[in-house]
Amino acid sequence: MDKVYIEGKQFKDENYSERGFETGEYDNCTFSNCIFANTDLSEVDFSDCVFTDCDLSMATLKDTAFRDVKFKNCKLLGLHFNDCNPFLLSFDFESCMLNFSSFYRLKIKNTRFEDCKMEQVELVEADLTNALFRNCDLQEAVFDNTILDGADLRSALHFSIDPEMNQIYRAKFSMQNVAGLLHKYKIIVE
Repeated sequence: MDKVYIEGKQFKDENYSERGFETGEYDNCTFSNCIFANTDLSEVDFSDCVFTDCDLSMATLKDTAFRDVKFKNCKLLGLHFNDCNPFLLSFDFESCMLNFSSFYRLKIKNTRFEDCKMEQVELVEADLTNALFRNCDLQEAVFDNTILDGADLRSALHFSIDPEMNQIYRAKFSMQNVAGLLHKYKIIVE
């Protein structure tokens, strides 16, 4: 079956959970208020696309390509980004819900997470060099052997990062959230 190629198209108010999504290449497309929850997006290529007010919760991302993709105000619960095609993988998230999603072992340097809810997100062995976590809630996010060199966590909330188990060279923290680096010691910082 041949893949479709779609360029510069706007998709609005579509519910792909009910009818499925056509496998293919989507270049410079916008998706607004679309529902992809529980949809199989395997082997779909998204390049220079923008998703706004969309729900992709629990979508299947087997070999899905996200190349320079922006997610704004999207619901992205329980996504396994680690199943994506890693070639040129790059995305940014603004005002998104990413709870229970996994970025296991991904090389996603310079990724921007702004105003995101990231509770119980798996960031194990991910390379987040120079990533930005502006105003993100990282409650119970899992950092283990994560590369956070140069990452900006100055306005991040509720994280717990063990400096002995993660690379944090030149990472940025604020005086208000530095307690997130001391959590394992069970000390009280006032």
